[in-house]
Amino acid sequence: MTVPVHHDVAVVTGSGRGLGRAFAHRFAARGWRILVTDLDDARARAVAAEITAHGGTAQAFALDVMDKAAFQAGLDRAVDMWGGAGILVNNAGLTRTTPLFEITPEEFSEVVTVNLRGTFLGCQVFGRYFADQKYGRIINLASLAGQNGGAATGAHYAASKGGIVTLTKVFARDLAAHGVTVNAIAPGPLDVDLVREILPPAKLDAVVRSIPVGHLGDPFFIAEIACLMASPEATSMTGATVDANGGLYVR
Repeated sequence: MTVPVHHDVAVVTGSGRGLGRAFAHRFAARGWRILVTDLDDARARAVAAEITAHGGTAQAFALDVMDKAAFQAGLDRAVDMWGGAGILVNNAGLTRTTPLFEITPEEFSEVVTVNLRGTFLGCQVFGRYFADQKYGRIINLASLAGQNGGAATGAHYAASKGGIVTLTKVFARDLAAHGVTVNAIAPGPLDVDLVREILPPAKLDAVVRSIPVGHLGDPFFIAEIACLMASPEATSMTGATVDANGGLYVR
């Protein structure tokens, strides 16, 4: 397999904070060039500046994952700056904890559109480009919630994450013959600000007590899994979803 010189260019959605920020930093520590994308341009610029300050190569780009043209514009930016791209991490997502029978049709559509359609659009735009260049790595963010129905998150979030597992299989099947792998990671509760924002302290304590290993997951370990999936050597792993949930879901 011929690996293009820009295989180390990664586009990471939703990387202005939390797990996405961990992806961007850990990829940059490997010497990869990072397009830090986020709906919040200021957050994206702050993370890109952090990476640059540590000697890495990063640029910020405002990207709304609900807009297919925005994905194309992000890809075009990477091509203009670095000659191409080799990695897409579909990390951006919307988390809601609304009780089941209080979810409005509008809220259901918003969560599914951001999480599931956003992942689909990213896979579609970058998948076509990667197939044309005969190389690419796509990493999607699923969730424990998509496997167990979600204990601390809403039904719409859980359903969207289950859909991402299926989309991962579909794109993996169609792109495998073109040198492109598509995999997913399904984390459990992570030690990130968002978890503390959406869960009251008492509920968060209960969640932590329920985790067999006794603690929240490390976002930088999740990023290490993504680094392995994104490596040029990862040619035979595709269509897989890797669990990292502290023992909450064992199969």
